[in-house]
Amino acid sequence: MKEEPALSSPNAPEPIGPGRLILVVGPSGAGKDTLIVNTKAKCRDDPTLVFPRRVVTRPATEAEDHDSLTDADFDRAAQNGAFAFWWRAHGCKYGIPQGCDDDVRSGRTIVCNVSRAIVAELRARYAGVDAVLVTAPAVILSARLADRGRDSDGCLAERLQRNAEFIDFRADYVIENIGTADSAVEALLNIIYGTGR
Repeated sequence: MKEEPALSSPNAPEPIGPGRLILVVGPSGAGKDTLIVNTKAKCRDDPTLVFPRRVVTRPATEAEDHDSLTDADFDRAAQNGAFAFWWRAHGCKYGIPQGCDDDVRSGRTIVCNVSRAIVAELRARYAGVDAVLVTAPAVILSARLADRGRDSDGCLAERLQRNAEFIDFRADYVIENIGTADSAVEALLNIIYGTGR
């Protein structure tokens, strides 16, 4: 199943800055949410970093912690300007709260998990955007997806087929998430803070 086109609020006339967006993207099973949670824990005392909580039109699980809304409530929230940006993928809607824009205007760095389908639009809308592709070999992705067993994502074969679509994605950074959790976190921290951290 192909990702649906990205949807969001209208583009601002000038790119939003001076802060930075770090967009974490990657195939299902790459460990994006775990990486973000572990990185957030390491940065909890840094007020310049923000890890916004996503809003999704499906219930949260152990593997994916987020705020949940029904389709109708999500649509109302979007119409009322509750999201800085939002998109549809895999039959669900995902939103990043409006406060993200205020944080970027204040010079903070935002780290969030988004669909690759919205990255080009966000590059045009914000002054500083880095896309971080988190990936792993197919055999590891397959094992992780089988362990997760989230039925709302569709069958395993469909999820693995969607993963193949990342081959042509243009990322600023790539983290191959195959080692320890700490090594992936260190890689993301180096991207957030720059070399020499």
